[in-house]
Amino acid sequence: MDWKNAPYTFSGWEKHLQRIETKQQQLEALRPLPAVALQKIRESLHFEWTYNSNGIEGNSLTLQETKLVILDGMTVKGKSLREHFEAINHQDAILFIEKLAQTNTPLKTTDILDVHALVLQKIEREFAGRFRNAGVRIAGANFTPPNALKIDALTDDLLDWLCTAGRMLNPVIQAAVFHPRFVWIHPFFDGNGRTARLLSNLILLKTGYPPAIILKNDRKKYYDALNRANTGQYDKLLLLFMQATERSLDIYISNLTNTYDDYSPLSDLALEPDMPYGEEYLSLLARQGKIGAFKEGRNWVASKKAVQEYMNLRTRQRKVG
Repeated sequence: MDWKNAPYTFSGWEKHLQRIETKQQQLEALRPLPAVALQKIRESLHFEWTYNSNGIEGNSLTLQETKLVILDGMTVKGKSLREHFEAINHQDAILFIEKLAQTNTPLKTTDILDVHALVLQKIEREFAGRFRNAGVRIAGANFTPPNALKIDALTDDLLDWLCTAGRMLNPVIQAAVFHPRFVWIHPFFDGNGRTARLLSNLILLKTGYPPAIILKNDRKKYYDALNRANTGQYDKLLLLFMQATERSLDIYISNLTNTYDDYSPLSDLALEPDMPYGEEYLSLLARQGKIGAFKEGRNWVASKKAVQEYMNLRTRQRKVG
């Protein structure tokens, strides 16, 4: 598959992308955002981002422990020194890409190396910020990363796509396509996943979107989606990115408009007297991205308004049909 020139059309998901764009416009309309409220939401998402991204790679710090390590520099009993440094490193890397997002310059190889250097600082200094110089194999992956001698050229290729054909795509699609291509190149001995997720979110941040935080609880789904993308099928990974982006947008909007209490677990929504759907069907709609819903831990939450919008859409489609 010629991934650089692929059309990246995802039939049936236009409504989901349109919903995300509408929420992004809603967030933009709230600007200028209250500085104090904005800082609290941003800080909270930083902790979640670090906890989940490190957790996907096997870090066992809980969300609360991650906060304590980053905020107070506390040492958590029973956790390794590496796990503590991973939390601190990732937080530093987030702050760095937020600064990069404020510039108008395209992503460069030096930026990638700088992000990776922060991810591995205090852990593996000899590899931090340096492309690998030997072959690697990835357990559970359905591909073998390319020869180390090809990394420079393949990275240049990917960055060129990002500045040309990639710019024509919706930012969420752009991030979702960039991500597996970077992971496939696998330019480093370690830290590829964390770096890929940071760089994909840099794409979103540069266009005014909040970060798409892939949840630790979705680890298996995420790796399965990556393997699927390696065969040219980006649908599952795009769905994960859409859900993660919409979740962050919902968090911002609901907190800034004081409507966070409107969100309820699907089990509670199903019990509403005028709700025509049961919990199982609501869960299916949430997983497929057909209603505005996001995960809190392992549970999906949504608002009655989101379900009503889906019902209204279905009614209009039946009338047209």
